[in-house]
Amino acid sequence: MRILGINALFHDPAAALVIDGRTVAAAEEERFSRRKHGKRPLPFSAWELPEQAAAWCLKRAGLRPQDLDAVTYSFDPRLARPADEMGLDDPWDHLRLTYAREAPGFLKASLPGLDPEIVRFVPHHMAHAASGAFAAEDAGTSSVLVLDGRGERASHLAARRVHDRLEALYAQDLPHSLGLVYEELTDHLGFLRSSDEFKVMALASHGRPRMLPELRRYVHPTGDGGFRATGVPWAELCPRRRPDEAWTQDHADVAASAQAVLEETLLDLVRWLHGQTHDRLLTLAGGVALNCVANSRIAREGPFDRVWVQPAAGDAGTALGGALLLAAGGGDDPDPMAGADLGRDWSDSELGAWLKTAAVPFDRPADIAETVAEALADNAIVAWFQGRSEFGPRALGHRSLLAHPGHAGNLERLNDVKGREQFRPVAPMVLADRAAEIFDGVVPSPYMLFVHDVAPEWRERIPAVVHVDGTARIQTVDRRSEPLVARMLTEFERRTGLPVVVNTSLNTAGRPMVDDPRDALECFGSSPVDLLAIGPYAVRRGDFFRSDDTDDAAR
Repeated sequence: MRILGINALFHDPAAALVIDGRTVAAAEEERFSRRKHGKRPLPFSAWELPEQAAAWCLKRAGLRPQDLDAVTYSFDPRLARPADEMGLDDPWDHLRLTYAREAPGFLKASLPGLDPEIVRFVPHHMAHAASGAFAAEDAGTSSVLVLDGRGERASHLAARRVHDRLEALYAQDLPHSLGLVYEELTDHLGFLRSSDEFKVMALASHGRPRMLPELRRYVHPTGDGGFRATGVPWAELCPRRRPDEAWTQDHADVAASAQAVLEETLLDLVRWLHGQTHDRLLTLAGGVALNCVANSRIAREGPFDRVWVQPAAGDAGTALGGALLLAAGGGDDPDPMAGADLGRDWSDSELGAWLKTAAVPFDRPADIAETVAEALADNAIVAWFQGRSEFGPRALGHRSLLAHPGHAGNLERLNDVKGREQFRPVAPMVLADRAAEIFDGVVPSPYMLFVHDVAPEWRERIPAVVHVDGTARIQTVDRRSEPLVARMLTEFERRTGLPVVVNTSLNTAGRPMVDDPRDALECFGSSPVDLLAIGPYAVRRGDFFRSDDTDDAAR
């Protein structure tokens, strides 16, 4: 079966293409439109579709819309209830339901030739669940937990995969929602809700959970697989922070308290689910599953032997999950995800043509990995643009900013380059076979979705990647699947004695991750990055801004 998955209704619109159970392509609309998260999650924008992402997925496979067997849409309006009946204050939510019901017609207009009769509505949380249960390796019989802001009428799903079926075990009805509570706190702390929740997680490391007893009155598990989470009086716990205000210790403490109560509740849900299934593997999906601190506690203290998190755990991942769910139900055996590199790429000749068109000076070294390692050893900041772009919010060695981890000042330097808050950490990438020497936690960790304690003897050697609490959110690199990144890491260690490189996303604050060569050149030209490694080519900042060389290149 040829199935195109679509996520559109709330936020992070995305498309994914699954053919005969194999994920061929997946991409988020933001990478094409250059609007962070694709759109704001408002009822008035619910009609917007991932038109460019969907068209690219089809082009990648050489398909036309009329060649598809099915299109999935990861929201089923038939399951929804009016917002006020669910205890939500959202008077325009009825627009979402109207747009969802009309989605087949909108898709026909966006993809000329598509038969709207092949569009299938997939329940939102089942699509999330499938994105974990059918994408993880060796997950034929496994448990799955989904938590996010909201779906049609729930905010959580506990389920089990048994071969080609997903069985729902429990769903928490709205208005109780761990995701919405965390979103409310994000807004209260002066950040952008449904976007900046990871900033709250980072800020929590600077605080103490002294407000935890008070928060437990409003957020707690019920012991039956569900929870209560609504009505938190944030203003009584700490003053509201304006976006242009400095954060205070009270703000950090309330973030730490919210993080703690989230972890407590998740652990109870995980233990309840294991008590129902006794499975060895737990897969996680939904926006809450991007909380890598909570994931680590689940892996460390929970009853499951293995925890796997969908790298595109937010709503973008439901495009893939919906397609995988329908594929499994139609008799195709879904292949596990081989990696998150499911987006666009360009050949060496195409990249060279881009650089010539841009009239920038560049060269082609004998080995770009060695060139980058040498630059990093000299404390350069490198923009790394290689292979297919990542699906999901993490840069995983395809669209990355790299730096030397041995200089503490590189944390501040990178945050300045990206134009973001100084309390934000950056992450280390490390060869998978070296990770256990340095980091204590889930290994391998290829998708940067867990935090690890940094061994005390390494903290002073790689200070740029050690967070204030002594942890790091690592990415392990497999030599077989990422040979170029592995070679760069090996060459860097040969020069410095450090098997670790700083890795953060190739973008600046408020902008989507770089995706195509034009994005890479714009980012390189507008921020103090020393070297752009784009495919096999090197663009050096000194040459880029040397007027005589630029004039020569233009001629």
